[in-house]
Amino acid sequence: MHLRHLTLVAALAAAFGSGTALAQARSPACGGTPLAYPVAKKVDQTDDYFGTRVADPYRWLEDANSAETKAWVDAENKVTQAYLAQIPQRGAIRERLTQLWNYERYSVPYKEGGRYFYSRNDGLQNQNVLYTMTSLDDTPRVLLDPNTLAADGTVALAGTAVSPDGKLLAYSTAASGSDWNEIRVRDIETGKDLADHVKWVKFSSTAWTHDGKGFFYSRYDEPKEATKLADVNYFQKLYYHKVGTPQSADTLVYDRPDEKEWGFLAMTTDDGRYLLIQATRGTAHKHRIFYKDLSRPDAKVLPLIDNFDAAYEFVDNVGPVFYFVTDRNAPRQRIVAIDTRKPQESGWKTVVPESRDTLVASHLIDNQLVSEYLVDARSSVRIVDLNGKPVREVALPGIGSVSGFGGKRGDSETFFSFTSYTMPTTIYRLDMKRGASTVFRQPKVAFDPAGYETRQQFYTSRDGTRVPMFIVSKKGLKLDGSNPTYLYGYGGFNISLTPAFSPANLAWMEMGGVFVVANLRGGGEYGEAWHEAGTKLKKQNVFDDFIGAAEWLVANKVTSPAKLAIGGGSNGGLLVGAAMTQRPDLFGAAIPQVGVMDMLRFHKFTIGWAWTSDYGSSENADEFKALVKYSPLHNLKPGTCYPATMITTADHDDRVVPAHSFKFAATAQAAQAGGNPVIIRIDTKAGHGAGKPTTKQIEEVADRWGFLAKALHMDAPATVASGAQ
Repeated sequence: MHLRHLTLVAALAAAFGSGTALAQARSPACGGTPLAYPVAKKVDQTDDYFGTRVADPYRWLEDANSAETKAWVDAENKVTQAYLAQIPQRGAIRERLTQLWNYERYSVPYKEGGRYFYSRNDGLQNQNVLYTMTSLDDTPRVLLDPNTLAADGTVALAGTAVSPDGKLLAYSTAASGSDWNEIRVRDIETGKDLADHVKWVKFSSTAWTHDGKGFFYSRYDEPKEATKLADVNYFQKLYYHKVGTPQSADTLVYDRPDEKEWGFLAMTTDDGRYLLIQATRGTAHKHRIFYKDLSRPDAKVLPLIDNFDAAYEFVDNVGPVFYFVTDRNAPRQRIVAIDTRKPQESGWKTVVPESRDTLVASHLIDNQLVSEYLVDARSSVRIVDLNGKPVREVALPGIGSVSGFGGKRGDSETFFSFTSYTMPTTIYRLDMKRGASTVFRQPKVAFDPAGYETRQQFYTSRDGTRVPMFIVSKKGLKLDGSNPTYLYGYGGFNISLTPAFSPANLAWMEMGGVFVVANLRGGGEYGEAWHEAGTKLKKQNVFDDFIGAAEWLVANKVTSPAKLAIGGGSNGGLLVGAAMTQRPDLFGAAIPQVGVMDMLRFHKFTIGWAWTSDYGSSENADEFKALVKYSPLHNLKPGTCYPATMITTADHDDRVVPAHSFKFAATAQAAQAGGNPVIIRIDTKAGHGAGKPTTKQIEEVADRWGFLAKALHMDAPATVASGAQ
């Protein structure tokens, strides 16, 4: 181990101390002198919701392009940067994060046209680099390096698709974190781009035809340049692009001018016979399925499943028989076979029935179904034949998460990744004939995982529901209420939080912190019933689950309110905003990241309308009553002592527009009683999070942990921290 590494670790240990050396735990307080916040004018704006008048005095902050908003943003950033700059531990944290981040990271390889493809980051590269090789023993060759597309690393590779013959790569890029993508085509042999350039792509797949002459993709009409990051997105269309032709010549394959909210994802079957179209409506986990016989030029797009009654995820086909993972009459999902010649539900064959565990995904490889399950939010992998007969389980290294298992029906190998809170993502090759897994790529990180432990704890939420959470910390955690603790959650959109390695969280634990993840209702950990229990009129269950986790941690002396911070992003930012406004006494600090804070107007921007499937809408009377009760923006009360808060957003976030965070920050600053800071960190040339350069990730995490070091009284002499820089 390098001396410099030892010096930094020792300095951090000295700076943050052990559990006994920490400042005495105390209840959150609002003593001290308030920060001098920028003046945010109030306008006389009220809206009438079914007879209820709701004020919106900072409506002007919704216009991100106005001179007034830009001046306010500049002033807020000056306050934030000045506050963060005076935190003595911040520099040492940033340097240790840089060391921890500096390790090789790999994606799961996939094979197409006789070539292997995977991405790699050598450690501190801003973006992962795409490689190709002709065999596993071959020397990898750089196929596409996104770091060359922008000097500051703010152009990211958003997606790739290789033609079936392995000759062409269709790749999409996103600039500054925006959801808008552009697709280009690269000759894999020469590494040169062709003239093809497809724009205004968003929330799209890329599906090649079997002959490699073109691909299907989804796009929206060209938006107005000035408002493209805020305007609502409706009427997605599915197109076919023929390589070598301009986008203006692309063929419209399917659209629904009568259904503005429908979106389309295209897939082509490995045998080249069919185009599959998965239709979505908002973010609801419910689909319609259409298909087209590509062997017949005159074939029409036909419905296979023509109602949004359940989820249908395509696995593969064997001739005219299509395999799907579905929660139709199976909340924790099953696998069914549907014969397109007899598509009626009465003719469906259940291949793998629903079990007590949650089926996440399945893949058809070597004529066997490889299925991923969640068992109390941790992964299990099971293999059955096409009749559903068990073949084997895939042995995993421990409590963690898997992904991958790509391939074709005739392949004899597949690759997958495994990760845990203390194990960096490791790539394995699975021999489907022998059932043996071998390490393909294993990174090395400058830490000893033997010094850390993960335990799963179940607790009871407000209504008696049993909820799991993971608690990760250094071994020998003292239960004296003095441990700085970061409680993280999401709870929405059927998304499951499963164990994953993070250098950011490792740095937090090195500082003496405890990292906790609560698996809240609204997620997908226990199937669709678990998801639906945290939606619309039941959304309060999610916040109750989160607050219940915090109360358990305090009652069992893992931490205390003064030492407890909460964090989450996007829907998780909403979670943090709701929790801190409902129970400001329970937390010492809060970090809502790119959060949905205005629950009455979220549907009016970009893709926000799609979230009504989870949230409901303020245009519905009953749903308005539920939304206004927990909307973070509308539940900030003047004169209240809120925990120290750092709100984060970005100027190019066109998923959750920054107006949510702007309005919440202005309102919270005006409402705050006493000296606990309420600052907003507004990133530039960044978006909702996807594709964020490594340098920006490190900077943001350093600010986050530095903020919490001060807010949770992880006190240390300034000379010790500065000496480690």
